[in-house]
Amino acid sequence: MELRQLRYFVAVAEELSFARAAERLRIAGPSLSQQIMALERDLGTRLFDRDRRTVTLTPAGSLLLPRTRALLGQADDLRRTATGLSGTGPVRLGYVNWRPPDLEQRAAGIAQLLVDPWVLPSHAQAARVADSSIDLAICWVPAQTLADDELEARLLGADRLFAISTGTDVGPVRAAETTVLIDADETSWSSWNRWALAMAEETGATALRVSEGGVTGEAFFDHVRRLRRPVINNPKSQTAPVPADLVTRPVHRPAPYWTWSLVARRGEPRPVVVAVLEALTRTVDRLCLDDPQAWLSPEDPHRPV
Repeated sequence: MELRQLRYFVAVAEELSFARAAERLRIAGPSLSQQIMALERDLGTRLFDRDRRTVTLTPAGSLLLPRTRALLGQADDLRRTATGLSGTGPVRLGYVNWRPPDLEQRAAGIAQLLVDPWVLPSHAQAARVADSSIDLAICWVPAQTLADDELEARLLGADRLFAISTGTDVGPVRAAETTVLIDADETSWSSWNRWALAMAEETGATALRVSEGGVTGEAFFDHVRRLRRPVINNPKSQTAPVPADLVTRPVHRPAPYWTWSLVARRGEPRPVVVAVLEALTRTVDRLCLDDPQAWLSPEDPHRPV
């Protein structure tokens, strides 16, 4: 039995949906199911009743849920006490547009986490960690940047990108049959443009340069309508509603992924920062990224060797 399995149990119990819990935890659905089944085997009891439509707690699951929450709270208290972190000051964290919904909850037993409201592009947030303006950043970062700026990156999450298209076909589309947009604003979209150019080069997708601000929002949807072919969505608009006249299509052969790293300074001297780094990334599952059909940029530090 592992603490991460207990955290998975609590997430599924709160969401009453394996799909929503997997999205919240930023792990693959099959991996979550496997971990819950492993926990049930260790405990010798079934925690959930589930069918194709519903998930409910069993009587045993309902009984164990409050005790599991208490145990996780005790584990956080123990970690804080063991590392002597009380009164060491806050940990400052910046992000681009995504962060785990339970970010503050995961760090609550370790340190005061100050989430910086200054939302900046990935390369800018990584630079702020390097110059000590902030302690941690959630961003996409190339491996060379880590080496040059003496940073380290832990996997925090991954988005499988899809395509937006005209028409009614919602079936899978090959990566080579898609278009990926390159924004003219190189300052704001440096990381995305690097990722997009690499995807086009390695998968055969068509790279198309568009005007400033054209890779997200209404301008992006207008490009889809004009091109009349599947266009890869941008991670900044991963959860944005799709207009009724357009459809989403999964991309395969290969499936493109955008990763989110938790970036810290290499050799970070503050134990509290190291402890938060460990706590936020300890239960992250990279199963989906190890799939042979997954595509990550050659610059991605989490790309399988």
